[in-house]
Amino acid sequence: MKDRPSAELADAVRRVNQGLRVVDPALAAQAWSAEDDPLTDRERQILQLAGDGRSSGAIAQELRLSEGTVRNYLSEAITKLGAENRVDAARIARAKGWL
Repeated sequence: MKDRPSAELADAVRRVNQGLRVVDPALAAQAWSAEDDPLTDRERQILQLAGDGRSSGAIAQELRLSEGTVRNYLSEAITKLGAENRVDAARIARAKGWL
């Protein structure tokens, strides 16, 4: 709210001083419209590594998983994000702040 008119800021300070809450309507609307992260922790971890350019084999070795398991996690992440491939999925997840 610091960029709001001074009268609005003064009113907000008075309201908070009275024990009331002050919520910027634009911020509230943005919070309500924010998408929830559909990825699991493991999908996020694997997608991060894939987005960094690592192969499925390298990811599997690092995380002590089979390559098939890594591919399954990547496939799930790609599907959940509506991406075309692992690079696109990583790009989408980064843009939304999930990676």
